[in-house]
Amino acid sequence: MLYPMSPKVVELKRKLESFMDRHIYPNEERFYREAEELGPWKVYPVVEELKPLARAEGLWNLFLPESGHGAGLTNLEYAPLCEVMGRSHLAPEVFKCSAPDTGNMEVLERYGSEKDKERWLKPLLAGEIRSCFAMTEPAVASSDATNIESSILRDGDHYVINGRKWYTTNATDPRCKICIFMGKTDPDNPDRHKQQSMILVPMDTPCIEVKRPLPVFGFYGVPDRASEVVFTNVRVPKENMLLGEGRGFEIAQGRLGPGRIHHCMRLIGLAERTLEKMCRRVRSRVAFGKPVSEQTVTQERIAESRIMIEQARLLTLNAAYAMDTVGNKVAKAEIAMIKVAVPNMACQIIDWAIQAHGGGGTSNDFGLTQAYATARLLRLADGPDEVHRNQIARFELKKYSNA
Repeated sequence: MLYPMSPKVVELKRKLESFMDRHIYPNEERFYREAEELGPWKVYPVVEELKPLARAEGLWNLFLPESGHGAGLTNLEYAPLCEVMGRSHLAPEVFKCSAPDTGNMEVLERYGSEKDKERWLKPLLAGEIRSCFAMTEPAVASSDATNIESSILRDGDHYVINGRKWYTTNATDPRCKICIFMGKTDPDNPDRHKQQSMILVPMDTPCIEVKRPLPVFGFYGVPDRASEVVFTNVRVPKENMLLGEGRGFEIAQGRLGPGRIHHCMRLIGLAERTLEKMCRRVRSRVAFGKPVSEQTVTQERIAESRIMIEQARLLTLNAAYAMDTVGNKVAKAEIAMIKVAVPNMACQIIDWAIQAHGGGGTSNDFGLTQAYATARLLRLADGPDEVHRNQIARFELKKYSNA
């Protein structure tokens, strides 16, 4: 292997795969049923039943790289574990490795005060509460984060917050107790990247209204609980400001780097499982006198799927290695490349799998529609393909600036 796994990672992967076989896969049907029947405003009992089991086996907060609260893994070490968890929508939250809590916990770990850590990070790490991240807005093109219009204005010992946010993941969850909110504290600053700030907003603060859940391709609660939230003259203490005024864009870039690679790691696992489903399906179906697996077009798609998964995995491991060795800022080209390549890879393989399943592939019976919703969403979440491609092109052109 180009990036061999350490004995510690090999053992954790073995334990994860065993837990998936014993507890995750057998409960997926129940998970999807609860998500559909209970909706995005409720807690899904199956998740709460499995979380203590995962924690008891030491499979908890594995994503935290530099903290005494997790397994202390590097990005490269976490990659194969995150891939295993990505094979099922149920798994990440059970192991306390799901977005947006992962990113929010890292922000609190790095930038929160000791009081913040005690009040919010500690229960988040324990899985007792959940959190949300309010950045995207319906009124502006949020692919350019400097477009954000929400305001965070100082008023004595408080900040007053106003804004309408959407795709605020987790806001409808009754366990969601804390929001990391991004808005402008200095809209007239000539440096557009220093106009924004991030602030902690307890969700029980007056004048916060969770307007509605937002479906992703018709799914509420799977793959996540996207929500629209309105903040109207919401007052929070000045101590809730993270890192200081004008540092919001800086925090966002630090937060989104690990988040982007985690999404890609999980998508590789989802693509692997999708390929498995496709292979099993075509071997069991007969059309025009022979198994569908013997049709040349099917074999070509299976071969291309394997090639695409291996390419995506190597690209993602390379990004993880770069993040570990030179830092997230220097590795931004590698992160941008996987953010384009991996969701597109997953979308294509899932599409081929749907085709191989025939009409049934468009139903919810095989988990392919849920998988496609996830993969397609991630061509937009954490920055759309177009923004990342432009960034990659700028990095490439810069090499020839003196040519």
